[in-house]
Amino acid sequence: MDAKLSPDQGSTFSGIGLASGLAAALSVAALIFDWLGNRIPWQGMSLTLPLLVSALSSAAIGFLVIPLLQALKTGQIIREDGPQAHLKKAGTPTMGGIFFVPVAVVIACVWSNFATEVLAVSVLTLSYGLIGWLDDWQILRRKSNKGISPRIKLALQIGFAAVFCLWLMFNQPSNITNIALPWVSFALPLGFLFWPLAGFVLVAESNATNLTDGIDGLAAGTVAIALLALGALIAPTAPGLMVFCAALSGGCLGFLAHNRNPARVFMGDTGSLALGGALAAVALLTNSLVALFILSGIFFVETLSVMAQVSYYKATKGPDGKGKRLFKMAPLHHHLELTGWSELQVVAVFYIIAAILAVICLAIAPF
Repeated sequence: MDAKLSPDQGSTFSGIGLASGLAAALSVAALIFDWLGNRIPWQGMSLTLPLLVSALSSAAIGFLVIPLLQALKTGQIIREDGPQAHLKKAGTPTMGGIFFVPVAVVIACVWSNFATEVLAVSVLTLSYGLIGWLDDWQILRRKSNKGISPRIKLALQIGFAAVFCLWLMFNQPSNITNIALPWVSFALPLGFLFWPLAGFVLVAESNATNLTDGIDGLAAGTVAIALLALGALIAPTAPGLMVFCAALSGGCLGFLAHNRNPARVFMGDTGSLALGGALAAVALLTNSLVALFILSGIFFVETLSVMAQVSYYKATKGPDGKGKRLFKMAPLHHHLELTGWSELQVVAVFYIIAAILAVICLAIAPF
């Protein structure tokens, strides 16, 4: 008699397959990038070793932290108006960012010999993680989907962004305000306008990755791809930040060991806000804003889908106070779910798109 897998078992196998496939692909990619950059993969100042050590460390520590999160009753509150398949996830521990982000940051700092720029980016990353933790904690305390107020959250994001920009202003070359454009030997001189843009990028990127975190393994996987590509891109000019990107990418992979479908833990705002802040901070420090825009294509579209949904609803609001919806649900990944896509299909397609964006980004910069 043939044994048959239940839907949950099949899903588990597929979730492991996606996570394992991504980990293998990024490990091979790191080796290739190191070879192209004449770096020794088994030394600290490379992409490969920090990626692997951070991935293994984060995965191992997760086995210790997740039971503690369960004991502390940090179960996720699920929106009742969302996809009905998500209701079974209620009670899954959240705040997973508290273990894989710090692990990656510590590894990056140690391996870069506590380089000044790595410390600065690490502080910004942990600061945004703190904002996310406050939001997650309030959600758990109130047992609702409402954390700290949007105004307080935005004010904290802007405040930390301003501090980072002030440090950047007094510790980086004056030409940092000239935005390098790919394919042409020309830089766009923004002058003072660079600083409001820098603050906007930090806040927008962190919120964009936060919106993308809505399906098992989605944010962790797509951010891991973006971070490794960004690390490979900046390696020739910023080896310390290359290590930071590799370590944080590895941290995301280690987290995926627990967050792949069906997830045993969610990263929460603690993780998603930190990851977005990290991407933006590295891009600002290395004059890689155009690359960041390309790598963040998925996060950008997810954000646009929310903005379009809200705008269309308000524009079509009738006398009864109700408007029409442009999507079945925003962000876009939930719309795709409600049109019949499985979570694994959404994640797989988004991983492929993220990889294509990474290839496009790397194609514009020689090693």
